[in-house]
Amino acid sequence: MTNPRWTAVDQYVTDLLVPDDEALSAALADSAAAGLPEIAVAPNQGKLLHLLARTQGARKILEIGTLGGYSTIWLARALPADGRLITLEYDPAHAEVARANIARAGLDGLVEVRTGAALDSLPEIGAEGAGPFDLVFVDADKANNPRYVEWALKLSRPGTLIVVDNVVRDGRVATEHPDDPAVTGIREMFDLIAREPRLDATAFQTVGTKGHDGLLLARVVE
Repeated sequence: MTNPRWTAVDQYVTDLLVPDDEALSAALADSAAAGLPEIAVAPNQGKLLHLLARTQGARKILEIGTLGGYSTIWLARALPADGRLITLEYDPAHAEVARANIARAGLDGLVEVRTGAALDSLPEIGAEGAGPFDLVFVDADKANNPRYVEWALKLSRPGTLIVVDNVVRDGRVATEHPDDPAVTGIREMFDLIAREPRLDATAFQTVGTKGHDGLLLARVVE
């Protein structure tokens, strides 16, 4: 559910602080034309990811859930010239759209899009020694969020920032919903993080063009 006032505030902030960008606008347009679900992060949220990555001084970023590459572009633009971003996308058709969008943004030299189930790709990344990553952004199927966070921790170092999107689900996360695998997965993720001494975390609710949802931030402390 969205509220016109939430959308108006998002638009006001975006107009002032997130100037229109040809590559990002084209990424959204081409994703929609290809029939991808319109679930990319909002522009002001994309800018938040960019600022977090820059504040983190990130040189290596892992993204779980690429979709059309919109958030990937925001994150990759925070990297230095010798940085690297690996992004994981389950759907081959989505991955092809993302690769084209990333190339048009001039970032294909920094970004690698890997196709397939993330829980198959993550062990391969670990075996390759591609980490540790400075920032991990999780925005994929919510039922597997606990496993994604476990792998994010394995591929991290002290100081790594783990960001997980869509953790409030219109407030449904506050109570059990056995019929909703997404809510169940998110609640299991919260329980895991609450028990994990290596993570210092918080989460907050958001409202806007994406409705009522929220974001989790966790810092690896040891």
